[in-house]
Amino acid sequence: MVDRSDNHREGASLRAAGAEMTAPEVDLWFAREVLPLESVLMQFLQHNWRNASDISDLRQEVYVRVYEAALERIPDRPKQFVFATARNLLIDRVRQGNVVPIEAASDLEALEIAADAPGPEHIAIARDDLRHLQSAIDRLPPRAREVILLRRIHGLSRNEIAQRMGVAEGTVSQHLAYALRLLTDALYGEFPDVRRKP
Repeated sequence: MVDRSDNHREGASLRAAGAEMTAPEVDLWFAREVLPLESVLMQFLQHNWRNASDISDLRQEVYVRVYEAALERIPDRPKQFVFATARNLLIDRVRQGNVVPIEAASDLEALEIAADAPGPEHIAIARDDLRHLQSAIDRLPPRAREVILLRRIHGLSRNEIAQRMGVAEGTVSQHLAYALRLLTDALYGEFPDVRRKP
């Protein structure tokens, strides 16, 4: 007798990313592609959200959004899609937190919160700063770039970075210091000769 679950799994794995899938196929895709990302997703949420009691709810909301989107179309890059979803959720929560209902405002000072939002000029300046930072990061030597991204973007500890890269924790500290020195020089002065080692 043929095991239907094996055939079902094979059918799901043969479908290309971006194809419509049935709910059982999405369940299998979700278990295979999304659930293994839970530990790094939790690190991302903990690193980017102040209230620790919200983290498990945020994780579940990310899962719901990813699953519902996958029912319509499987993402081509599941990991990137999960983290983009998490980032967008955090942005939505921040925006919701900045809304002040008129009924709650007892005086005009409470309404000034909304007036502190950056204008178009500040947004343009911030975008230019981000482009400049990205350019500086792109010009870093490969190991220094890897360490700075793992530490500052992904929020890994020095020990976790050392294990991932297969180097000593002291080496990670040296690469991190070197990368920060190069970035500081690039952002606030001339980009130094990257052939010079730490």
